[in-house]
Amino acid sequence: MRDVDVSLVEDQIAQAFQKIAVEYDPPILAGLKAGAARETTEKARTAMEMLLENAEIAKKERIPICQDTGMAIVWIQAGQEVHFTGGSLIEAVNRGTSRGYTDGHLRASVVADPLFDRKNTKNNTPAVIYSSIVPGDQVVIEVMAKGFGSENKSKSAMLTPADGVEGVKEFVLHAIQEAGPNSCPPFIVGVGIGGTFDSSAYLAKRALLRPIDQSNPDPRYKALEDELLEAANQLHVGPAGLHGETTALKVQIEYYPTHIAGLPVAVNMCCHVCRHARMVI
Repeated sequence: MRDVDVSLVEDQIAQAFQKIAVEYDPPILAGLKAGAARETTEKARTAMEMLLENAEIAKKERIPICQDTGMAIVWIQAGQEVHFTGGSLIEAVNRGTSRGYTDGHLRASVVADPLFDRKNTKNNTPAVIYSSIVPGDQVVIEVMAKGFGSENKSKSAMLTPADGVEGVKEFVLHAIQEAGPNSCPPFIVGVGIGGTFDSSAYLAKRALLRPIDQSNPDPRYKALEDELLEAANQLHVGPAGLHGETTALKVQIEYYPTHIAGLPVAVNMCCHVCRHARMVI
């Protein structure tokens, strides 16, 4: 058994949110540079160059890449040999989130009640927290700051097995087309296939955590990712919706077994920033 003080979790989360708010994931930055080189129209090329300039300024001056610093999503994978000490793990996650946003001077965007009493909590808590028990004696922490311009354009559907691959492709491309400029293209598109109604959406969000220079290890799903990316870019939504060549930087698919009668599919749209980080304690 290994003791892990929850203060370590708190510190890691606080530092992670401050870092990802101002710095692009390197594979995403490389994708933006490749997209800028690919653009053929002046408007689209200028838009991509502005994104790159903004990224440089944000990193240099330690200011947020985007004013929407999102809603905090935190995944905790705790090894079954770990014993947490020093208090409540959930409270530590929320303290770390609060510190990350307030100390980093990031925008607070969470309201305590979603419908009737939409008062800002002032520190972006509570986070959306997922936890799981895994073998071993390590704690893996993954965080995401998910902006809602893109989150609002996410979709889920309960397709049937008869819809098949073509039905999945049609649904994903329709979601991308409908998102248009409102989700801050170029996009990174998370797709979840299988499981149940709720778990397909979870898979779609998890897909966004994978670095965009990595593909699904199953060659069939990799081929589908590549096909959807090509088709998405042929929609010519383009950077900032200016009808260029780069509508999406990557389509990421995660899948899970499902019922013989179903084919759940979800699309989690994400802007080009796609802020996430992974830490191991």
